[in-house]
Amino acid sequence: MRHLLRMASYSSRTNMHARNLAIVWAPNLLRSKDIEATGFNGTAAFMEVRVQSIVVEFILTHVEQLFGDAPLRGTDGGDGGTA
Repeated sequence: MRHLLRMASYSSRTNMHARNLAIVWAPNLLRSKDIEATGFNGTAAFMEVRVQSIVVEFILTHVEQLFGDAPLRGTDGGDGGTA
């Protein structure tokens, strides 16, 4: 999650802010055995992935509160800016 948050700090260049990262990474981070086992498709699969992405976006926007003392704000992102 910290790595994804760091990636989000470059969103002005990449347009990969927390929401976009969550959409891309959620199906892998929160893999659903229900979708795989029953072969969900269409609306059911979309709704499942939507819930997964909301959860991952929430985690990304609350990394400090959830995971504690990692230096996330004011760190150098390699471009001289702040995260």
